[in-house]
Amino acid sequence: METYLVGHPWKTWLFVRVLTDDGLHGIGEGSLGQLNRAVEGALRDLKPLIIGRSPFDIEDMVSRLCREVYADGAQIKMSAISAVEIACWDLIGKYLGQPIYNLLGGRCHDRLRAYANGWYRCERTPEAFAARARAVVGRGYTALKFDPFGIGWRSLTPWEEDLSVDIVRAVRDAVGLRVDVMIEAHSRFGVSSAIRIAHRLAEFKPAWLEEPVPHQNIQATIEVAKAVSIPIATGESLSSKHAVAELLRHGVIQIVQIEPFYLGGILASRKVADMVDAHYGVIAPHAAAGPIGTAVCAQIDAGAPNFYIQEFFHDFNVDWEKDLVTHPLECKDGYIEISDRPGLGMDLNLEEVRKHPYNETLDMNLFQEDWHLRKQETAE
Repeated sequence: METYLVGHPWKTWLFVRVLTDDGLHGIGEGSLGQLNRAVEGALRDLKPLIIGRSPFDIEDMVSRLCREVYADGAQIKMSAISAVEIACWDLIGKYLGQPIYNLLGGRCHDRLRAYANGWYRCERTPEAFAARARAVVGRGYTALKFDPFGIGWRSLTPWEEDLSVDIVRAVRDAVGLRVDVMIEAHSRFGVSSAIRIAHRLAEFKPAWLEEPVPHQNIQATIEVAKAVSIPIATGESLSSKHAVAELLRHGVIQIVQIEPFYLGGILASRKVADMVDAHYGVIAPHAAAGPIGTAVCAQIDAGAPNFYIQEFFHDFNVDWEKDLVTHPLECKDGYIEISDRPGLGMDLNLEEVRKHPYNETLDMNLFQEDWHLRKQETAE
């Protein structure tokens, strides 16, 4: 098992290669931002429990790693497990000459609708956001997401709240009603603030309001969802199917943003997608890490009848990101074409990976002034 930490101007990525004794290999990703080295350490700790197993024994391997490693490492532990699980699926697909979705029931979609994220690296004014939004639509996107709330936490001052609402208004006016607008809140608010702000945003017909309150207290999310007319999207921070089950139990969350890295990888995410479907919900997978992570989501999306839309950062990232892998996913006219290549449909370009070593770069701080500009911050 090989791990690769990749440096980036405003985040880091953790890639994995799992190799077999007959010369085959599969790739995975377990990126967790500022905790990537912790995930890499967890992989080292789990290695004795993984080496020597058949890559086909995915169900048993993941179940045992979750159950028998008794420490509850939550996102750290699950990101490590998922990285290996994903690499095993990639390896199996390559061995059988099939894309992963064909091994999970086949595909349900010819292509995947995507929404743009990471596009609003601009001055925090209604005019600047509107101009950037028009440029995104000019690239063919029919949906876009953004956080208009600055560094808000728990509540906003009246001035900040008015500015945030004005930014949303400007974006909606710029793109019109034929383009979906998703509002990201990054778990900033308490229940009462989230409800008040959601009521103010309703007139702009957002496709969803995302993570208005922190995920740890599921009841808080439920209270917001019951009180507002905007659909609430959440789930990206949950690290077990049990937490998703509790979220769904209340019958008010329809859009679940599964994160394959936290749920145990591809098979677990596909099961959770079915669980969401049983509650008449849809999935909009979270993909804010590297190119392998988005490819993982695409394999899940392709075979999920209740797929809604896929997050896509890569058009608004560093230019060299696409060179980290062979056959990177592309978004054309707002849609991701589904690869029919074996496994994940790509491989790591190790020569390029080694050009960008981990360099103490920190993930952006969502509570630091002008975080949305994604300026480089280096650890001391």
